[in-house]
Amino acid sequence: MITHLKMRGHRPTPFNDFMTTPSMPNTCLPLCEHQPQTVWLRLCRLSWISLLCLSSSWAQEGPQLNLQRIKIQAGFFQIDAQVALSPEQRSVGLMFRKDMPQHEGMIFVFEQAAQQCFWMKNTLLPLSAAFIADDGSIVNIVDMKPLSLDGHCSAKPVRFVLEMHQGWFNKKSIQAGFKLGSALFKSP
Repeated sequence: MITHLKMRGHRPTPFNDFMTTPSMPNTCLPLCEHQPQTVWLRLCRLSWISLLCLSSSWAQEGPQLNLQRIKIQAGFFQIDAQVALSPEQRSVGLMFRKDMPQHEGMIFVFEQAAQQCFWMKNTLLPLSAAFIADDGSIVNIVDMKPLSLDGHCSAKPVRFVLEMHQGWFNKKSIQAGFKLGSALFKSP
């Protein structure tokens, strides 16, 4: 759901050395060699590398439902929010979710304050996003259409973004300037 994701490039691994030999530069080693132990070790390493490559390239195909949760107080209302901390968790966000209870949402936690921009790629639910300052005050709120690639950005640098069902903030009369309560936010 964030638009400023970096694509992963190919990085050399410490195991690249076993894939070439001085007599055969930049080519794969033959699978049949007369030293069975060496072949076995090379196949094990190759299998390990293949597994690592596959696991890092697998795309998220379903919703992430088992993230850590935190309670956020919004006046009289309590939000049960999943916490998206890592870049991978933030990039998937609420994608692929077909439903979500009204009192639940997801809070995205970034390492440092910056202008945060979100989109709705692979996101099936209409959402509202509140961009939140370090002290818990809402900077701005935007409504986002499902599956839209339009960018929705914070009005100023923030570290937190809370996504809820579209219209949730409006129905609760919560708008820019409203202060949320949570252990995540700094007290003045």
